[in-house]
Amino acid sequence: MKKQWKKQWYRLDNAALIFPAIIRKNWNNVFRVAVTLHEQVDPETLSRAAADLKPRFPTIFVRLKAGFFWYYLETIQEAPRAEKDFAYPLTHMSRKELKTCCVRILYYENRIAVEMFHSVSDGSGAMVFLQNLTARYLEIRYGMTVPPEKGIVDWQEEPHPEETRDCFQLCTADRAIGRAEENAYHLTGNPEEGLFRHIVMGIVPTEKLLEKAHEQKVTVTAYLAAVMAEAVQKRQEEEGKPRKRMKPVKITIPVNLRKTFGLNTMRNFALAVNIGFDPRLGDYTHPQVCQLMHHQLAAETIPQRMAGRVTKNVEEQTNAVLRLVPLFIKRIVMRMVYSLSGESKGCLNVSNIGVISLPEVMKPYIERFEFIIGVQYSYPNNCSVVTWEGNTYISMIRGIRESELERLFFSRLVEEGIPVEIESN
Repeated sequence: MKKQWKKQWYRLDNAALIFPAIIRKNWNNVFRVAVTLHEQVDPETLSRAAADLKPRFPTIFVRLKAGFFWYYLETIQEAPRAEKDFAYPLTHMSRKELKTCCVRILYYENRIAVEMFHSVSDGSGAMVFLQNLTARYLEIRYGMTVPPEKGIVDWQEEPHPEETRDCFQLCTADRAIGRAEENAYHLTGNPEEGLFRHIVMGIVPTEKLLEKAHEQKVTVTAYLAAVMAEAVQKRQEEEGKPRKRMKPVKITIPVNLRKTFGLNTMRNFALAVNIGFDPRLGDYTHPQVCQLMHHQLAAETIPQRMAGRVTKNVEEQTNAVLRLVPLFIKRIVMRMVYSLSGESKGCLNVSNIGVISLPEVMKPYIERFEFIIGVQYSYPNNCSVVTWEGNTYISMIRGIRESELERLFFSRLVEEGIPVEIESN
């Protein structure tokens, strides 16, 4: 028997607060997770699967609302129906659309894609939802049963309380760590017309990527960040500036706090750190850059330091004076804070969602996964990574015409002995 729908609302989690305030016409922080099947997607089955999952994932099926003091998320009565993928990935999600629903469920030939406004969840949370959407789709389509393991949940059970909580509130420290750091070099270029986004995907053998990372005694994320930093520095050198006028090269790495603190939520629970080097101090070898990235990432992401960073954000959210300020003033303040301490500190993101693991019964139906983050207001380029069944899929997106960064990055991987297969939209 179908349960009667009851409207619910959720305060924005700590990481989600900034996104509605900084929406602009050319940027509103939407990202995509996608899975490619071995057979063509049936849209009616996909719509039914989404409807079945709606009670199990209430924080996903929401719309954005504005109160007098804060934005908030409100559940919607019906799950959105699957739409045929249109135009290009990550088309603008307007405020009008967000007031209706903050998630899109799309299909095209063999691909299922979910596009999500970042106030709803982060990449890890969205990927869990996509995995479960795919599992339910396969169950309906082929009459199979997918066991609740490896990220798959029992879609008929009630949501676990932790899944709907703002887990940032649970992992604060006694002292906050501030955001003060030097501004980084910023990539520039000629903006594409009509907000078009170029996406270049490099498919590399995971075993070879791991081999090269292990040669440098670093993680895959640190290794990719090092190669990206080298590519960014080459771009800065091509501008012809004297060394003393160059700026630090820093890669922004979103860190999944679920692993750090052992908490499991479907809402945002990630925090970014900036790691890199200062070219004004001299040239760096490839091994040196790898070691810098590895040790900085390891040092910045220990639980104590992450808790201190979370505390800084939570203190601002719970400030008694700020809580009483009307939303239209908060919007202005948050935009100012973000412009001073947000994107100015890094060059671009390298967001690695990690290895996707699924029940064995699902694997024969699945070809690959993709994870694509959008460009940001002052980051014309971004990079996101996901690994599935022996291949690592590296998606580079840009909102400018110049493709030099992708060329430098993927060419450097090839120089290191890592074969790269390139696809593009």
